[in-house]
Amino acid sequence: MSASYLPPLAPYPTTRLRRNRRDAWSRKLVAENVLGAGDLIWPVFVHDEPSGRVPVPSMPGADRLSIPALVDAAGEAAALGIPTIAIFPVIDPGLKDPDGSDAVNPGNLVCRAVSAVKKAVPELGVLCDVALDPFTSHGHDGVIRDGYVVNDETVAILARQAVIQAEAGCDIIAPSDMMDGRVGAVRRALDEAGFDRVRIMSYAAKYASCFFAPFRDAIGSASALGSADKRTYQMDPANGDEAVREIALDLQEGADMVMIKPGLPYLDVVHRVKEAFRVPTFVYQVSGEYSMIRAAAERGWLDGERAIMESLLCFKRAGADGVLTYFAVEAARRLKAG
Repeated sequence: MSASYLPPLAPYPTTRLRRNRRDAWSRKLVAENVLGAGDLIWPVFVHDEPSGRVPVPSMPGADRLSIPALVDAAGEAAALGIPTIAIFPVIDPGLKDPDGSDAVNPGNLVCRAVSAVKKAVPELGVLCDVALDPFTSHGHDGVIRDGYVVNDETVAILARQAVIQAEAGCDIIAPSDMMDGRVGAVRRALDEAGFDRVRIMSYAAKYASCFFAPFRDAIGSASALGSADKRTYQMDPANGDEAVREIALDLQEGADMVMIKPGLPYLDVVHRVKEAFRVPTFVYQVSGEYSMIRAAAERGWLDGERAIMESLLCFKRAGADGVLTYFAVEAARRLKAG
């Protein structure tokens, strides 16, 4: 075929999006979202055992820490630029009862751990859950009356729990129970006790998710909860509009920051919340998400480091201002290395 019969060439594209992807420096230059150590909150487990570190079997690489080991770990986190840790207690089963009474004991494990960390690393922020599940013998987040987790009686206990944690030095109170009205009650209790500067990060949209299972193993509530579930107070995974309503209510009641939990399966909720409210929005990359990435990496099915960093960046892209993640120290080391 002669050249005169060849079909005309398609117009040469003047817009080529690949140009900015060609080099590492240009990819950094045009990155729409950036992850930094300052975006991370590190959840840590503290126990009263003499052993400094005890591995959590269902969360490879995560440990239960004694208070001295926790203080050391907090110092490392601060040195890496992580601004906040979240402390979760592993309560001695002998201290648990149906009403979670140790939750309002000023000398409990949480309060002693917070005091020790704030004394040793005062510049590090400390977040504490307000919920009863680590303290109850039945593993639920509230007290049970006639087979039902009751709302208002639980909220009254949570308000007292928040005050003793603030007295111990907690900087951020995080109600995680999903009882109605608990943010307002906690805010009033803190203000009346003189802790008007203590912040509230509400677990505003916490779903009744199977992805929490390794966490319950870590704090020792799994065996107490047994086959029961938390669907009468945690949110249905089918619902998104309800999450927006929950966020709106918690903000009206005085929440300074809000959280969506779990993380990766609920990126749509993170995005909707940030777009709707434009308030500090956090997401919890929960234990099940952590364990899945770890397990796949251990089997060689994923590049673990890349999966960790990619998952965390996805939260930022969805609109999160920060991420609670068990990978916080590992990710901060990677970010520091460049």
